[in-house]
Amino acid sequence: MSKIMAINAGSSSLKFQLFEMPSENVLTKGLVERIGLKDSIFTISVNGEKKTEIRDIPDHAVAVKMLVDKLLSEGIIKSYDEITGVGHRVVHGGEKFNDSVLVTDETLAEIEALSDLAPLHNPANVVGIKAFQEILPSIPAVAVFDTAFHQTMPEQSFLYSLPYEYYEKYGMRKYGFHGTSHKYVSERAAELLGRPVEQLRLISCHLGNGASIAAIEGGKSIDTSMGFTPLAGVAMGTRSGNIDPALIPYIMEKTGKDANEVLQVLNKESGLLGISGLSSDLRDLIQQADEGNDRARVALEVFSGRIHKYIGSYAARMSGVDAIIFTAGIGENSAVMRERILRGLEFMGVYCDPSLNNTMGEEAFLSYPHSPVKVMVIPTNEEVMIARDVVRLSN
Repeated sequence: MSKIMAINAGSSSLKFQLFEMPSENVLTKGLVERIGLKDSIFTISVNGEKKTEIRDIPDHAVAVKMLVDKLLSEGIIKSYDEITGVGHRVVHGGEKFNDSVLVTDETLAEIEALSDLAPLHNPANVVGIKAFQEILPSIPAVAVFDTAFHQTMPEQSFLYSLPYEYYEKYGMRKYGFHGTSHKYVSERAAELLGRPVEQLRLISCHLGNGASIAAIEGGKSIDTSMGFTPLAGVAMGTRSGNIDPALIPYIMEKTGKDANEVLQVLNKESGLLGISGLSSDLRDLIQQADEGNDRARVALEVFSGRIHKYIGSYAARMSGVDAIIFTAGIGENSAVMRERILRGLEFMGVYCDPSLNNTMGEEAFLSYPHSPVKVMVIPTNEEVMIARDVVRLSN
């Protein structure tokens, strides 16, 4: 048995889970918030009970030291030596990384060099890696990339119809995100279906505040809705999804905003929030729509309608589909949105059982037994994928 730490570092946060492997038993998990700000919040789960401490945590190195010390003081580990590996979520691996990798000085430099492609995320991911190296210098560290799973996309999927030199010189192409989640649910779907993933055509719908759809054929991503950044694709909580690019200079001209301010609008003030004017939370909008709020109703129709179109286009792309998977916060828990998204897909063999669709947050088949296309809910588990990759690469 080994103990593996899975880490997701943000610019001011550190999310963690400690696994016992190979049983994949979660020993503890938690979150450090407001790192670098006053009144930082440290939360850890001990024997199912959440313990919270508020104190100033000036940087990630202090957060990591506090975390490993807390593991000792709570009796979760007896010594640092019990932690045999750390896996780090890294948002962007560009074209350089098509799989998870052991962290070396060279790897770290390459991740830092890719910060141009993910300026808000990669630098924070690097800070998390370095903070753990400081405290636990002798154990293997593995970088697990959000973009890696989508590196199997063919050129017809990832190329933009721009001058080709923009791709060659500047890396302007579709990268796709949520790859670790799409990979996990596709592999789990194959297990539940009792068929090799290499024989399956799957459409994975990762629906949370950020949302992406992936076409997975033979276990490989052949297309996905997010693009050069996570802004592209379907409408999301606060992100616009795909728009006519000519709108950007038009918005600048009409509002006086500069390009960065317009990007802020597209990332933070659009999507469900922008259309409804009320909230980015789907639950609020469903309630408001039920009470007769028309803009809430329209926001829900835009959200479900765009996903519905992607499912249809990806089914056409793969000449059919064996299963549609729903995952992440909305996908796992919202029967209302699943029903709206699937409505009208009977022509392609999707028959969803309304009574089965009431499931929330657990693995389930939602389709009638006779449905040629299976509909499934599979709660995502990116952290366990990180832990598995640490074991795979450090043995």
